Amino acid sequence: MGRIGLQLRATLENITRLRAEGEDFRWYLKLKCGNCGEVSEKWQYLRLMDSAPLKGGRGSATMVQKCKLCSRENSIDIISQTIKPYNAEDSEKFKTIVEFECRGLEPVDFQPQAGFAAEGAESGTPFNDINLLEKDWNDYDEKTKESVGIYEVTHKFVKC
Repeated sequence: MGRIGLQLRATLENITRLRAEGEDFRWYLKLKCGNCGEVSEKWQYLRLMDSAPLKGGRGSATMVQKCKLCSRENSIDIISQTIKPYNAEDSEKFKTIVEFECRGLEPVDFQPQAGFAAEGAESGTPFNDINLLEKDWNDYDEKTKESVGIYEVTHKFVKC
């Protein structure tokens, strides 16, 4: 399967450097077995800080899981050096914000939730623990006396 990138698109208002914050950030995904096509019913999350051993001592991955339908062992890894911020100049365009190394598990859906951080585009004011579950977020930047927001959050997966 190889590498699959998660691309984000959003409209940013007076905000920049939208990013997944910390090794405990939860990437909520629905995953599909590459062998039988079974898709997980529930959201599953991956975190950089998690590591599980691969069968036969072949190293480790962020998540190792046995398919409930075909019993095949599959894995998926977050490639840490590919995590990138979504900036003001990226607004309204798709940009890859993370890549996953997929061995039998393929992400088919993404649900942004809490744990994002960003900065005021002009002021640099930090905004932490942004929750994008509703696909929209807004706040007020005291330094610039302007509203700030992230709107119309959408995503897609691409082969890298």
